[in-house]
Amino acid sequence: MSKKKIIPNHKIIDNFLPPRNLIKLQAVINSGEFDWYYMADINRNSPKDSLASYFVHVAYYQGTASKYIHIFSSILERLEIKALIRIKVNLYPRTHALEIHTPHIDENYPHTGAIFYLNTNDGKTILEDGTKIDSVANRVLLFDASKKHSSTSTTDNKVRVNININYKEG
Repeated sequence: MSKKKIIPNHKIIDNFLPPRNLIKLQAVINSGEFDWYYMADINRNSPKDSLASYFVHVAYYQGTASKYIHIFSSILERLEIKALIRIKVNLYPRTHALEIHTPHIDENYPHTGAIFYLNTNDGKTILEDGTKIDSVANRVLLFDASKKHSSTSTTDNKVRVNININYKEG
């Protein structure tokens, strides 16, 4: 880990993984073998008439792990995890104009969200206070995921891919 940028109540860490770990993670997730599942809505707050959709891979939730859980170990061992809640990989397809998705919370109790950006693109994570975090490969955002936040699409890359990890700090 190298450069840390502090934002009030949030933390951004650039160059989170050693390059070889990032390359391995990208190779598996970008392969034609990785399992993706279509989601017609970005989140439970999406308007009924929204056309925004995305693809997900839930690697861990409520004690159930996918066959890919092992690829996340390089990220997990760098976080101070007391209890793991969820690991979800998100793939947002490119759109003509940048779409800001409906604000949401991940869980309705205080916990930490770690968003790891797998590729660089013009997509953003927008926090409740209006702070916009750029999608930069090998960057992680740490924040209270019980506070409202939004994702966006991308316009300058085929896809925007991030890994969303929810956990209790220990």
